[in-house]
This record gives sequence, C-alpha cells and structure tokens, in this order.
Amino acid sequence: MKKKKRVVVGMSGGVDSSVAAWLLKEQGYEVIGVTMQIWQDQAEEIKQENGGCCGLSAVEDARRVAQQLDIPYYVMNFKREFKEQVMDYFIREYLAGRTPNPCIACNRHVKWEALLRRSLDIGADYIATGHYARIEQLENGRFALRASATAAKDQTYALYSLTQEQLAHTLMPVGAYTKEEIREMARGLGLSTAHKPDSQEICFVPDGDYAGFIEREAGKIPEGPFVNAKGEVLGRHKGIIHYTIGQRKGLGLSMGRRVVVTKICPETNQVVIGEPEDVFSKTLEAKQLNFMAVEDFPKRQTVVAKIRYNHRGAPCEVERAGPDEVRVTFEEPQRAVTPGQAVVFYQGEYVLGGGVIR
Repeated sequence: MKKKKRVVVGMSGGVDSSVAAWLLKEQGYEVIGVTMQIWQDQAEEIKQENGGCCGLSAVEDARRVAQQLDIPYYVMNFKREFKEQVMDYFIREYLAGRTPNPCIACNRHVKWEALLRRSLDIGADYIATGHYARIEQLENGRFALRASATAAKDQTYALYSLTQEQLAHTLMPVGAYTKEEIREMARGLGLSTAHKPDSQEICFVPDGDYAGFIEREAGKIPEGPFVNAKGEVLGRHKGIIHYTIGQRKGLGLSMGRRVVVTKICPETNQVVIGEPEDVFSKTLEAKQLNFMAVEDFPKRQTVVAKIRYNHRGAPCEVERAGPDEVRVTFEEPQRAVTPGQAVVFYQGEYVLGGGVIR
C-alpha cells in the first residue's frame, strides 16, 4: 500500500489555513496542523489581545479547527527566528530611513525557512499555507508562483522571495479558489473560523503605531528638521521613523498647499519635503534579487512590475546592473517608489522574481 504524503499545515487560526488543511486531508495527505509561536515575552493581556496570525487567539482557533478535522495539532516555538529575522529587521530598516515589509521577511525566513526545516526533520514531505497563490513547475524545470484565481486576494507579491527548494516542498491549495468559495466551504463544514475576519495589521504592532513600537524597542528617536530640496528649514519633524516616501498626512506643516515627503536622510536626520509631482519616478534600482520562473534575467527584458502590495503593476524594462542588482525603467512614472519595499516582476500570471528597492 502506497504511503500517504505527510504535510505540515501552518494554521494561523484563520479561515484560509483552516480550509487548506481540510482540502489536503480530502486529497489524501496525512495532515498535521501547526501554529508558529512567535510572540515575545509580553504581558498576558497583550498576548490575549493580539488577534494577528500567530497570537494566543490564533492558537485557540487553530486547535479547535484541528479537533473538528480530526488531525494532530502542535504549537512550535519560533520566537528567536521571528525576533531576529522580522522584528529586528523592521526596526533596523526604519532607523536607516527605509520602509520595510515585515510580512515578506516573515514568509521567507520564518514561515518557510524555519518551519520547512523543522517539518522535514519530523518526516514531512511538504508544508502548506492558506496563501492565495498557486505553485507550478514550468517546462524549464523551475518552480514558480502563479497568481491566484482571485486577483483581489492574490498574495504572490509577498511571496516572491521563496527559493526553489522551498517552492518544491510547498502546497497552496486555496490559491485555486475565491475568498467567498473558501468561506462557503468553511460554513458548509461548520468550521469555527468560517466567519472570522481577515487580519489586517502587522501582528507584532497590533495598534498600528509603528513609531511607538520602535521607540519602545530602540529608545527615543530624535526630532530633526523638515527641509526642502534646497536645504531650507521648513519646520521640525518628530523623528524619521514617523515618515515614508509619498506621505502627505500627519506632517504638521502649514505650507498653504499640499506637500509630501520626498526623501528621508538618516545621516543628517532630515526629512525632505516637496511637491506631489516630485514623488513620481520612472526608474529604480533593486538588490537582494531572487529568481523564480527564470534562472536569471537576460541583459534586458520587458516585464510588468509591482512596487508595493496594492500596486496594480506597470510595464517596464528591467536590465542587469551588477552581480546582485537590476535597474528598472517604467513606461510611465510611478508614484512613491520607496526604498525598503519589494519590486516584483511578472510575466502574465507568473512571478519571474524580485528584489528590494534601494
């Protein structure tokens, strides 16, 4: 008798990972549910309030679903990996004047690298998640992400940095369905997570106060000058961690017209202010490249690029600019190209690769 393939499902306590576990069990896999413990040593009431993807409420919800599905369930401790690879990175990037994407870092280094390694150690063949994306092996032999069946929920942007080994050992069963279809399955099964709303906030900053979190961890960040492009002082800012490129609200400047943040200069502790049109750019450079559908880019190639999660994508030409660097030229100027965010390249529905905007 052929042995069932074993899959560890990362259960976040939400409806998507709950249905993912059920779908895989229906497909004949030996399913093990796991929630990653990533919260740090906080007060009990703070942990209890954390409704993010891996808080205490997530454990309770995931355990309940695992019981309903009659699958083994465990909580694995990834506090150290999460602190080093996500929280410390988040703080470091903001202090350097960049705008990080902690979900991408968590996906690459915690939800995949750490979880996959531990899952393989216990004899699993795959890990699985409730992400809205599809994985396919292409004719060239490489594994690639394909956009999910529902564009409104597609999560390929946040997964662009997964390696070939990680993709080869990953299943994403909900990517073939719409969100409403997933909720309908959950309702039909009577799963306790069927009506649970999606988590929107960064899990370790549940109140959305990024600056407050950074100052609690790294100490008080000094105020400094708002300046214009000529270096003329316009006012005082609250600390560079409060700002990002293209920001126009919360500046506290009385300019008599709408102005935006155009540049953040940690070396001089200045935040540069300009006109709305100043944050449109046709070019960017990116490093820390990861290739997915292709092994590498040819010298020059026309693709579609997304510069943030909710960006619709824009046609551009990408060319090699160094051993770990590409230069991107868009057909039309794009608003708020932001250092620290990812640029992800697509050809049709497939992710070619991506990098970090510098």
